[in-house]
Amino acid sequence: MRVPDAVTALRPESASPSDFHRRLARWNHRRLKPTIPYADWVADAREDAELIVTEGAYIERARAAAEPWLKDLPETPADFVAWFEALKGAGPGENDPLFPWLAEEADFEQMRWFLLQEVAGEAGFDDLVAMAQVKMPDRPKLELARNYWDEMGRGSMAGMHGPMLAKLAQHLDLHPTIEETVWPSLALGNVLVAFSTTRRYAFHALGALGAVELTAPWRADHVARGLKRLGVGPERKYYALHATLDVEHSRTWNEEVLTPLAEDRPEVIRSLAEGAVMRLMAGAACYDCYREHLWGESLQLRTA
Repeated sequence: MRVPDAVTALRPESASPSDFHRRLARWNHRRLKPTIPYADWVADAREDAELIVTEGAYIERARAAAEPWLKDLPETPADFVAWFEALKGAGPGENDPLFPWLAEEADFEQMRWFLLQEVAGEAGFDDLVAMAQVKMPDRPKLELARNYWDEMGRGSMAGMHGPMLAKLAQHLDLHPTIEETVWPSLALGNVLVAFSTTRRYAFHALGALGAVELTAPWRADHVARGLKRLGVGPERKYYALHATLDVEHSRTWNEEVLTPLAEDRPEVIRSLAEGAVMRLMAGAACYDCYREHLWGESLQLRTA
């Protein structure tokens, strides 16, 4: 896939990856925050117009970077779903050695640093699902609704996943800021927000969110084990829950979201696949960066 010249020309060459993704992260925070009418809305609307184009150019470059993973993408629904499921364990960033190390060796401060980055880059799976489901076909939308209801603790405040993560952050005295977050973590959140807020990437969002459900249990289990080893009690529930619940979520996502979409709208197969690979590639960049910080490895990070 060749990036069009018009997109290449939009690349912010003067901005470092850190500056670029921090600006996008601040913009996402501002534009998604509920508010009331205010005097400076015109200035914000102008910034929105500029950054919508900048964000789109970034996503198009990321699509091109994902191309090597899609060279053997099947075209039939059953083969596509099998290809998608094979990303577990074989996709970008899978089986990264960082996670067994977190489970077995990381000390308390190393675990705190890792979780600080994870919390800072968390885009909110519940909100992403809510935005992605708009105007989707009925069968996928029902599965997205079921998934969202689970994220909402099935109506119980104590079972809501977002507050669970917030409780862990509070217990560990984590205070994430955009400025102190490594840029690949911000980039991961920026990619997911771009997918769920931009309708031309609506099917990318479903592929990316499905990839989260598919691959998260292995990582979550290792983090939960590491937290238990370090003496963290019930506050580790967020990771322990995702180590088990997401296995079922992944199965039903593949059956009720990916399969009917691939059968009824085969033209979206590539978007679903691109979204999954791009999410996993963004995660892989995070793990590279985390290992570089925690282990002192010299690694060449992907650029914006």
